[in-house]
Amino acid sequence: MSAPNLFLVYVTDAERSTAFYSDLFDMKPMMVTPRYIPFEVAPGVVFALWSGQSDQLGRQTPRTSEIGLMLPGPASAVDELHAVWTAKGATVVEPPHDEVFGRTFVVADPDGNLIRVAPVD
Repeated sequence: MSAPNLFLVYVTDAERSTAFYSDLFDMKPMMVTPRYIPFEVAPGVVFALWSGQSDQLGRQTPRTSEIGLMLPGPASAVDELHAVWTAKGATVVEPPHDEVFGRTFVVADPDGNLIRVAPVD
């Protein structure tokens, strides 16, 4: 059995979202096409933006998952990244707080996709 190695995030404006994620995560895409922009996040693992049929996607499209970034280090690392991302203009959905798994916060991309930051499990 193989493990998942492609994670798609649906977006309505590929160019805007490419700029958002490139800046937020400080990474460059592997390539850029009008509707598909992949980022290699680990060897053989791709996080990609996909606008697909943009007339069928919009803010009203239900979001049923989150993108996750697990940070090593102390809880203060989560707060520090929150400060960096809010300085970049990220929309805060949940400010930093403590959960059963540790310090966390959630921001949204321009399409409302959620991005959670939490400690390494």
